[in-house]
Amino acid sequence: MDNATTATIRADEAAHFGKLAAEWWDPKGSSAMLHRINPVRLGFVREAIDAHWGGDAAALRPLAGKRALDVGCGAGLLCEPLARLGAAVTGVDAAAENIAMASDHAAGAGLDIAYRAGELSALDLGRFDLVTAMEVLEHVADKPAFVAALAASLAPGGLLILSTPNRTLQSRLLLVGAAELVGAIPRGTHHWDDFVIPLELRDLLDTAGLVMGKPRGIAWSPGKGLHLSDDLALNYIVTATAASPTGALATSVLLT
Repeated sequence: MDNATTATIRADEAAHFGKLAAEWWDPKGSSAMLHRINPVRLGFVREAIDAHWGGDAAALRPLAGKRALDVGCGAGLLCEPLARLGAAVTGVDAAAENIAMASDHAAGAGLDIAYRAGELSALDLGRFDLVTAMEVLEHVADKPAFVAALAASLAPGGLLILSTPNRTLQSRLLLVGAAELVGAIPRGTHHWDDFVIPLELRDLLDTAGLVMGKPRGIAWSPGKGLHLSDDLALNYIVTATAASPTGALATSVLLT
């Protein structure tokens, strides 16, 4: 097996998240922060879907007839909503424990979701209309190889959505320091040096033949809690699409 299919998974990261599998669906457990952030991410995802495919914002199943892939799916917190939006969903994760939990939960919910454990580039899953990778990029060993695998999984005319923490002083203090100190995030979840700033992500996507859309921050305030914002200091979420044949930007890019 060549390096392209072995380089992105870190065994220690997979083991760390695999140990949390049993609590993944507990909104008060070790994945509580994911339960809080998931509705914010889903709001962005829904807006991006409607904008990309020109859909009706009131439609209940805007992904009907489309294939969706969630990479780094954990126990399925995003896969299940995508399935309810009408997509034929596949979830991929590095930890077999997460895949087992995701499969059991989907079956209990009556959802037909295909789950696979392993390296994305080695699984030969085909191409998808929608590809998502939420809070995954900061955990992989080879970021260019990982982004290239995401791009290779995207069908012509497809949409990629990623979210990741920003490498700023604020994220170091709050996401790594304070959040782990008070138990909001399990210790060892984040390594600040692996966080990616928007300019770096734009370059990674560009190398993979994709154009990054305008990033939106996922911010927190006492009044609003977690919410979409123009403040990218802690965490941000973006879309990406294939570059046009002429090299012109498909979407406007605003980086701060």
